Parts: sequence; C-alpha cells; structure tokens
Amino acid sequence: MLETEQKFLSFHLGTKDTAVMSLQHITEVLQVPLTEICGVPQMPSCVLGIYNWRGEMLWLVDLEDMLGYTPLSHSTNSLTRMMAIVVQKDGKYLGLLVRQILDIEWLDIQRIKNVDNQLFSSQIIPFVEGYFINENEEMIIYIDAKSVVRAPIWELYN
Repeated sequence: MLETEQKFLSFHLGTKDTAVMSLQHITEVLQVPLTEICGVPQMPSCVLGIYNWRGEMLWLVDLEDMLGYTPLSHSTNSLTRMMAIVVQKDGKYLGLLVRQILDIEWLDIQRIKNVDNQLFSSQIIPFVEGYFINENEEMIIYIDAKSVVRAPIWELYN
C-alpha cells in the first residue's frame, strides 16, 4: 500500500457508471426499507423524505436524481429497500440513497484526474472531485461528500 492511497466506498451511479466517496466522510452505510421513509411535501424531487435513524431524523436523498441520473424510483425492478450512505458535515447528517454498494477500495489520490467538462453533465460537475481510471480502463467518478452536503438546495431547508 502506498502512503498516498486512501479508502473509498464504491457504488453504482445510474446503470453503467461507478463512483467512489472517501470513507473519511462516511458515518455509516445502511439498508433502508422504502416503507419506513416518511415523505415530506414541497421538497425537491431528489429528497425522498425522512427516516428514523438512531432515534434521529435522517433526511434521505436520491443521489442519482440529485446528480442528473434517472431517479431510483423509476428503476424497472421494484426496489423495496435501498442502500443509504450516511455522510456528516458540521453535525448534520444526510442519507444518500444509491442503487448498489460495491466495495471498499484503496485508491491512490495522486492518480486523480481533474474534472473535464466534456465528460460530465453540468448537473454533476459541482459534486465531482475528479475521477480515476481503473485497471480495466473504466472511469470511476470521485464524488465529494462535502459538496453534496453543502449543496445550495439544503440552504433552503436548514
């Protein structure tokens, strides 16, 4: 292991993209039954509602919808539970719902490539730290958890 390697959680974004998020910003990963999400009216479409997590209210966000992908609710297979990546910033927690968690990976942060406006949609760019190319020559998108939690969308509701 190199000194420049860090641990990342990898997950699917959409049907064909792979993304990672640094483990240092992740509090927990949990499975959330959809029946236990309490919808909140007048919220952006990416906000699915709140969930009782450790006796606290946890806002749940469809990360794919927020980043410009097809919303998880439009998935052909009717999902009954989803995986939530719980991230924290300034004592506030946010649950990011994703299709599937893949693995924990060690990635060399010196190999991060800069964001290229030609590769990403304008909707996802504010949340992308960069990207990696894996040994199969596939792109792995590095999502910045802090940018997601600091998104202007939350200022309206906090």
